[in-house]
Amino acid sequence: MIKVIFTLSLVLFSVSILAQNNRINTRENIGWYNTFGTFKVSDKFDVHSEFQIRRSDFITDWQQFLLRFGVNYHLNDRVMFRAGAAWIETFPYGEIPINVFGMQFSQYKTFQMVRLIQNEGRLSIHHRFMLEQRFVGRFDSPSSTSEDDFLYQDRVRYMLRTYLPLNNPQIIDRTYYLVFFDEVFIGFGENVNANIFDQNRLGLLLGYRFNKNLRIDAGYMNQIIQFGRQINGQNIFQTNHGFMINSNINIDLRKNR
Repeated sequence: MIKVIFTLSLVLFSVSILAQNNRINTRENIGWYNTFGTFKVSDKFDVHSEFQIRRSDFITDWQQFLLRFGVNYHLNDRVMFRAGAAWIETFPYGEIPINVFGMQFSQYKTFQMVRLIQNEGRLSIHHRFMLEQRFVGRFDSPSSTSEDDFLYQDRVRYMLRTYLPLNNPQIIDRTYYLVFFDEVFIGFGENVNANIFDQNRLGLLLGYRFNKNLRIDAGYMNQIIQFGRQINGQNIFQTNHGFMINSNINIDLRKNR
């Protein structure tokens, strides 16, 4: 099943990339500054939180602002489920803004996720499948002062993420590690517009685990976005190059830890 979904995602991505004669391409520079918090409340349950500041021109302008919360359930050491909600604010950045009127808009969504972990020697491989129910703000005219309504959209995401410890056999305290990830986003349902292929994110990061409560990783990130609209019958693709800095905080709230 994992191989089928991954292969399908690569095929859809390749078809989009090959359609060179019917597209507008833009390029931007980005910087993402993220904090992830996990608060363990029992042996099986955690509370998950994310606070992401996404900037255009590396740091000078807003791209997006994101808050996400969820509840984790650990079936065992290798299988974890999560359900939650998120709020994203998108700003009119770049050569061609995502919103047709070049306006700032909100997005609200709920999501369900499963993460599977497999270990191959020193390498830890994470497969993350996520299903999203999105409510994306839109405007009827450029004179609107707030969103006139919210368009419902479905989206599925798959991320392959690998961890390789460098100075220890496993990622324990005082360990440097490499992270590689690739995530594809696919839209589906009746409200999908021009972007069944929604976006792809790829990155290579260097990290360091200080102790069981804190990890930090940072490195290069590439993001390709296909807009949900066209200009003169041409699809719009935005390629973003930049860097990502992640802080990962883990706090154990169990009384009998």
